[in-house]
Amino acid sequence: MATFTQLVSGNWRVQIRRSGLYRAKTFPTKRQARAWADAIEGQVAEVQARGFHLPKGLTLGEVLRLYREEHDKGGAWGREKRFIIGRLEQRLGEVRAAELTAVHLRDFIDRRQEEGAGGSTIAADLSYLATALEWAREVRRLDLHPELVRESRRGLKYRKALRTRSQERTRRPTADELARLIAYFERPQQKTPIGDLIRFALASGMRLGEICRIEAHDVDPVKRTVVIRQRKHPDPRVKAGNDQEVPLLGDAWTMAQARVAQGFTGRLFPYRSATVSSVFPRACRALGIEDLHFHDLRHEALSRLFERGYQIQEVALVSGHKSWANLRRYTQLRPEDLHRDPP
Repeated sequence: MATFTQLVSGNWRVQIRRSGLYRAKTFPTKRQARAWADAIEGQVAEVQARGFHLPKGLTLGEVLRLYREEHDKGGAWGREKRFIIGRLEQRLGEVRAAELTAVHLRDFIDRRQEEGAGGSTIAADLSYLATALEWAREVRRLDLHPELVRESRRGLKYRKALRTRSQERTRRPTADELARLIAYFERPQQKTPIGDLIRFALASGMRLGEICRIEAHDVDPVKRTVVIRQRKHPDPRVKAGNDQEVPLLGDAWTMAQARVAQGFTGRLFPYRSATVSSVFPRACRALGIEDLHFHDLRHEALSRLFERGYQIQEVALVSGHKSWANLRRYTQLRPEDLHRDPP
């Protein structure tokens, strides 16, 4: 219900409190204040008539917690997504969901910039927040507005200090670096002996999560192929069901065949991707290897295929990319390597 108060200046202050909603504004005349109040109350009634309800007292932290509990069952999320959602809970958790404004988002972006976050990182923060609000609107029927967050994300391009496109990596490991990494993980005292996993990544061009999901029954010994379950899709709307059969070339086939022959009945590489993501950078630091990520092994593998003479469409069968534009960013060719013999 709206309340009207005449200020000392002669202006009229109108405040609306209804079903957890609070709005206030000042107008030169009471007539203008009443017209605005009628419009706001009409909008509230329309929202409720469409089956949405206003989240009285509900904070963004609670919305994000509900979203996390619904989707991260059994650790389904990757470490990065879990970390980003946690950061949003920490930074915006106390804001009432129904009162989220562009000012809250502006201040959040300013703080992230001051902390040294880049444009692509902040864009990812906002994308995850928008997705959580959209889930709350469509599933929980809360009157939240993810488009407000998406507008702030689009506005990042007008901040001159921010670059919302992530820079393409050109890092390729040297033969010496790879040899030292494999030797490090094959030491007797190593609790996570992932030397073979590194070799397989270099031979197959697969992502870490894809390798860790391969099971023995996914390997076809006749066609020399493997089915990659729920492969990452360039269209973010494709969440599941994107299984792909890809060829296992050279050493990738030799290693997969050997593991099946050894009696593996479950996963061929029985490691958690989160564990590998933790131990790999620690090994790099211990060996003095700078700026190398596990995902760079995929870059290396695909680059080697091109250097061996495979065509774009052939490499795309291995990598799963849908277009040359997407595939090209993973491929860093060295001129001297073009002298290798074709396959």
